[in-house]
Amino acid sequence: MSTETAGTITKELASARFTDEMLADMRALIGTELRTASSVNNEYATRLAILRFAEGIGDDNPLFSDEDYAAATSFGGIIAPPSFIFACLGSIQVGWRGLGGFHAETRMTFRKPIRVGDKITARVFFDGFDGPTDSSFGGRRIKDYLRQEYYNQDDELVATFICSRMRFERGEMQERRESRKIELPHPWTPEQLTAIEEDVLAEAPRGAVPRFWEDVEVGDELDTVTKGPIGLTDEIAFVASGAAPIPRLAAHRTALQRYRKHPSWAYRDPNTQALEPVYSVHYNDYAARLQGAQMAYDVGIQRTCWGIHALTNWMGDDGFLKELHGQYRSHVYLSDVVRLGGRVVAKEIDADGDAVVHVETWAWNQREQNVMPGSAIVRLPRRSETPHE
Repeated sequence: MSTETAGTITKELASARFTDEMLADMRALIGTELRTASSVNNEYATRLAILRFAEGIGDDNPLFSDEDYAAATSFGGIIAPPSFIFACLGSIQVGWRGLGGFHAETRMTFRKPIRVGDKITARVFFDGFDGPTDSSFGGRRIKDYLRQEYYNQDDELVATFICSRMRFERGEMQERRESRKIELPHPWTPEQLTAIEEDVLAEAPRGAVPRFWEDVEVGDELDTVTKGPIGLTDEIAFVASGAAPIPRLAAHRTALQRYRKHPSWAYRDPNTQALEPVYSVHYNDYAARLQGAQMAYDVGIQRTCWGIHALTNWMGDDGFLKELHGQYRSHVYLSDVVRLGGRVVAKEIDADGDAVVHVETWAWNQREQNVMPGSAIVRLPRRSETPHE
């Protein structure tokens, strides 16, 4: 493959190997608070910012968009989906120059709802890494941990997001790509597509009808939320919602200045000859193949947003998502369909005195792969109490 250069930017993604020096440098960064300015997309939860984000993940719950509807709820107005924190700061990168990366795992805790007008500020800390270890998927890899804390204008902690990524040597990942080859785009029939679209349209949030803790039984299943077939516009809408990327996308001179300063952020597309960011693996098949994938694929936090969508649909307006965990087990490629749901596995009064249910969550694709196994803890109203925020 050609490696013609413009400056130091080539038609390849930057490539490096794990070295003792790299690992030592990264160990020295543990505990560092990272700069976030280049990745902040929204500071204020305006009505339109919340609407744009909800539309960008395909969530039409009126609690997030309809002022008249939301005014009649216990919140007294529009709130944002719990995942809106990603529209303020999706994530940032740290170190590992020249290595590839996949989002591997998410752990989240939520403390307070985000209301229209709230100002959300993120602080991000590098908490360290495990490895390197060997894997059959992509050779040697490490797993790193970024802790992201989101505060409102009153300095109240709104949410915490532990973002774990797998870092790998791109050359090894590319060499093993053929061993993971599947048929893409997926060969849907017209009849299958019609059935999928009917499933998408059948989705509905529980809304104003409370789901009382006393009425929930262990073994109850959540209603399924269907996403797909995932298309290019789904990825564009997610970027436009403010939920990505890292750093922000820019165009023309603004982008070129950044790429000249940080050449490893970009590559030259051999078809258009334009400079493109590494983030374009999510909408550019050429970039995705350089990353060792088969074609363009979804964003990790995007998939988490879909899972949260399924949970908020099920719990209703008076429920509250307290905790969430998910692992990313496989790529979700453009043309894939994902069905998200879960099952209640336990219920209790927790240490905070909240009536909660524990939910096993899943996200199945058409290849019968659970591409995001996980869990959640949801607070539900009790019949003996007035629903609270």
